[in-house]
Amino acid sequence: MTLPTIARRHPWMRLALPALFALMLLAGFLPALFAQATGDTPAPTEKMTVLQAAILGVVEGVTEYLPVSSTGHMLLANQFLGIGKTPEEKTALEAYIIIIQAGAILAVLFIYWGRVKKMAAGVFGKDADGRRLALNTLIAFLPAAVIGLLFNDRIKEWLFGTWPVVIALFVGGLAIIVFSRTPHGDGATPAGKALEAMTWKQAVGIGLLQCIAMWPGTSRSLMTIVGGLVVGLSVAAAVEFSFLLGLVTLSAATLFDLVKGGREIVTQFGIVNPVIGFLVAGIAAFVSVKWMVGYLTRHSLAVFGWYRVAVAGIFIVLILLGMLKV
Repeated sequence: MTLPTIARRHPWMRLALPALFALMLLAGFLPALFAQATGDTPAPTEKMTVLQAAILGVVEGVTEYLPVSSTGHMLLANQFLGIGKTPEEKTALEAYIIIIQAGAILAVLFIYWGRVKKMAAGVFGKDADGRRLALNTLIAFLPAAVIGLLFNDRIKEWLFGTWPVVIALFVGGLAIIVFSRTPHGDGATPAGKALEAMTWKQAVGIGLLQCIAMWPGTSRSLMTIVGGLVVGLSVAAAVEFSFLLGLVTLSAATLFDLVKGGREIVTQFGIVNPVIGFLVAGIAAFVSVKWMVGYLTRHSLAVFGWYRVAVAGIFIVLILLGMLKV
């Protein structure tokens, strides 16, 4: 019996896959916990409070799938919370930011379970549309995967800073405002191809644009939604493909950073705080995604552009006043 058949006959399987992903995430912390238990690494110190973990979870969950840049908001939120002062804390925090986005991933996985199930059926040769969508998702994922593996450390070294994030927020905001005034960005005219009609060439175009979002503050969601609209998808199809592509891209990034930084996260912040951030991010993302899907079927992206410009302006003022560390 194939996985799609099992999922169809047993609705509770909708929870099984997210639960399995969560267990895999927690399993990634086991080496670090074992190292602490055997005395190979020191016990965690109180460098993040439960409240701070919950705040970061809310920021991550709300902004992950909105075109406003979750990484940019997280980096700036850390400035106000005062976390990541030492090099060790900063390294752990950068990994922590990536890892708690797993909560947002699970929220989308739950919401779009029907579409994910069709893709799984396609992989097993049971659904032609699902197979095409799964293949296009993989094609769109590959450019970011290659660039991420080659330049991950340099991206973090050069671009994970206050000024790069603020610049990306501002420029991205202006770009959204301009784009929203074009036929592609007009939320009132959602004409375009359905997700099932997307070609591999369109998937490549979306995947290449997603690479730009490796600059923190740009927004992966923004680039993939705009990419979908530019290549000719409908608003609904562009938004949904952005979410589905995010499942693959963000899952890969999360597992990659977990392997690299799991021990440092547990050493600096313990295990309770990452779990809290993970759970809160999932709840916040569920609400955020449900709202955005409805909003973008009736409106353009313009509100997100004005929001980004306003946030960038506020942070520029704070930097000039010396209230925000560069």
